[in-house]
Amino acid sequence: MYAEIDFLKLAKYSKPGPRYTSYPTANEFRKDFNATTLLESLHRADSNYHDKGLSLYTHLPFCKSACYFCGCNVIYTSKEDKKERYITYLEKELALLQDSMDTKREVVQFHFGGGTPTFFDAKQLQVITEMIRTTFPNFAATCEMSCEIDPRHFNEEQMAVLKTCGFNRISFGVQDFDTKVQQHINRIQPLDLVADSVALARKYGIQSINFDLIYGLPYQNQQSFQQTLDFVVKLAPERLAIFNYAHVPWVKKTMRKIDETTLPSPEEKLKILQHTIHFLHTHDYEMIGMDHFAKKSDTLCLAQNKGELRRNFQGYTTKGFSQTIGIGLTSIGEGVDYYTQNYKDMASYEAQLDNKVLPVAQGIVLSPEDILRKEVIMGLMNNARLDFKVINEAFGIDCLMHFHDELEALKPMQDLELLTILPDGILVSPTGKLLIRNIAMVFDSYLVSNSTRQFSKTI
Repeated sequence: MYAEIDFLKLAKYSKPGPRYTSYPTANEFRKDFNATTLLESLHRADSNYHDKGLSLYTHLPFCKSACYFCGCNVIYTSKEDKKERYITYLEKELALLQDSMDTKREVVQFHFGGGTPTFFDAKQLQVITEMIRTTFPNFAATCEMSCEIDPRHFNEEQMAVLKTCGFNRISFGVQDFDTKVQQHINRIQPLDLVADSVALARKYGIQSINFDLIYGLPYQNQQSFQQTLDFVVKLAPERLAIFNYAHVPWVKKTMRKIDETTLPSPEEKLKILQHTIHFLHTHDYEMIGMDHFAKKSDTLCLAQNKGELRRNFQGYTTKGFSQTIGIGLTSIGEGVDYYTQNYKDMASYEAQLDNKVLPVAQGIVLSPEDILRKEVIMGLMNNARLDFKVINEAFGIDCLMHFHDELEALKPMQDLELLTILPDGILVSPTGKLLIRNIAMVFDSYLVSNSTRQFSKTI
């Protein structure tokens, strides 16, 4: 079904644009959103959305060395005392959260992100998890508990602790199995190492494994990435996150170590993506949202088929909307009508907590129009469709009138069979999913007023 589209003509849509892990995006967060604003937002959420579940995201920021492609907020260190010190400050933050909100609400999702969470040893992982579960004692029996893992820093003792603590999902950072690519992104990670890590997770009963892959890295081409895909399907993870490499050297200094002349062109990246989709489709994987794939029997596929998929800073979820509480350095929290982000530098993070103040660096309170457009953009990003009736009833508007200009702007994409505009909604085609960021951008009111913002390219 993908071969009917000339992918090369879509290369013209390769332009800077947000990834929409949030709307408004983090670029719109304001410095005048502070700890006081967050407290007001948390109290409002407890009053208005007390029946909604909680998602907990905990950022463990340390890495031993830099991967040149990485856009995450990390601290490079090999010192044990920094990890122990960080744990003491997580404990301080958790104590403040316990005093600031109803922490007895049900937790439906929990995620360790980084950095490299498994740079912390087994005992440290257990201490952190137990601290969090003490603060938030009502974990649902069906809670999704996941941990990002670098196979280069992973052992059986850590896996045993994760299993004992209730983790049921594991995500391995793989990126690419090609040796030349690994050398030029400073991440040497042999196939056998990854295979052993997968076997270890399976040994402990983990039935949901995700691989993170990236296309658009130095020296990648369709043929080399095919070899990576061959290895992937043999290891048979249930889910795949296949990201378009975001080359933003003006944001991440380590990316300056990558020779831009070695990066594949937008046309080559589209070939890689086109072939990847076709190959995975023949191996029982379906494309989910913008950059994820899952086995056809996976709950993500089933939720998308029903139009019930949601996306937050932890990835795609079948749990519906849940208020996200960010814990730790640089972590982001989300409510129906706000976003908040902790400080990115350790000195400021610690100073706030030493003063018994939540370490809020920035955030935003959403206007009614923001909330409306958030629902529209996230609906498209999550489920590749938009039901006007649902939006009309929820917000008391007429989508055809309210978004008249936006629907007109989408008509050229309709002519390319990327989507269909119907009287009762928008339906994105399988090929349109590849350009879902471009489609969502039409509804982003901030892009017009902030046209100088620098984003990664959509393709």
